[in-house]
Amino acid sequence: MPRISTLRVTRSHKIATAVLVAAGSVTAITATGGPSEAQSSATRSSVSVEPVAAAGIPTAKDAAEKAAKENAAEEAAAKKAAAKAVAEKAAAKERSEKQAANRSTERKAVTPKKYADNLDGWIREALDIMKKKNIPGSYEGLHRNIMRESSGNPNAVNDWDINARNGIPSKGLLQVIQPTFDAYHVKGTPKKLTDPVANITAAANYAADRYGSIDNVDSAY
Repeated sequence: MPRISTLRVTRSHKIATAVLVAAGSVTAITATGGPSEAQSSATRSSVSVEPVAAAGIPTAKDAAEKAAKENAAEEAAAKKAAAKAVAEKAAAKERSEKQAANRSTERKAVTPKKYADNLDGWIREALDIMKKKNIPGSYEGLHRNIMRESSGNPNAVNDWDINARNGIPSKGLLQVIQPTFDAYHVKGTPKKLTDPVANITAAANYAADRYGSIDNVDSAY
């Protein structure tokens, strides 16, 4: 009996010891098997993570980029508006100068040149018209032939030569008959045979066709 009892106690003790040892090993394994929670947290916190927009809310970086783009767009628009204003100002100035030039030209065109109502004035007016119409002739040539034909009288009439006998007397400063006047009348002058300027230009036009120029005429023509 006492031997059996001792045996049982000894076996129970061994079993208990084995259990405790096993438990201690597990604890040790648990304690030494991997990094602690504090170490994991420290490792995660050491990694740098960029801020990310969440639920459509922009980050500070997004806001800065957007503001920079808006500023650039505003500056570009301002430069474009300034350039447009300069161009419009230049165009307005050009229009104003052109209108002023046109008005000046119109005034010159509307205001006729003044000529004296005498032989000198008639010759000068006739020469200006002849120049525009490319009819040759000089002041000297016109004056010389006028003085020979009519002595400067615009109403002079030849009532004795062959033309007069034929019913078409020579008239005016350069003694022109009506058929010649009608054929060589210069547009823009009065259609009146004895009008001084009309008579001179028609005669000069006829002389240019017949003799090359009134300057080449030295006698009746």
